[in-house]
Amino acid sequence: MVPTSNAFDDVLIEVWRQALVDRSSSVTIDGQFFPARKTASKRLVEVDFNFAGQPYRGIQQNPNTKSGWAHLARKGAKVMQFLQAGKYVAVVVDGKITHYSGKKY
Repeated sequence: MVPTSNAFDDVLIEVWRQALVDRSSSVTIDGQFFPARKTASKRLVEVDFNFAGQPYRGIQQNPNTKSGWAHLARKGAKVMQFLQAGKYVAVVVDGKITHYSGKKY
């Protein structure tokens, strides 16, 4: 079964909210707990979680890079990138999602 875009988007926003807005030590999705931790080198928030049987990682945007997303983070926006199998699939900025491909999960 392919998950609907709305369900996927809802999960991404929930991970973003719990990890960056609420600053929770863990993220809860459908009764499952996933630890939110800080990366060793940059101290960015990172969460590994599952959706529709697939592993994903959410990671706080490093504000010290040259990207447009980093520019927003430097201005105070809460930005989290989402990866699957090492590829960026989406970003959430202050609760709004941008998908990197035409594929809707």
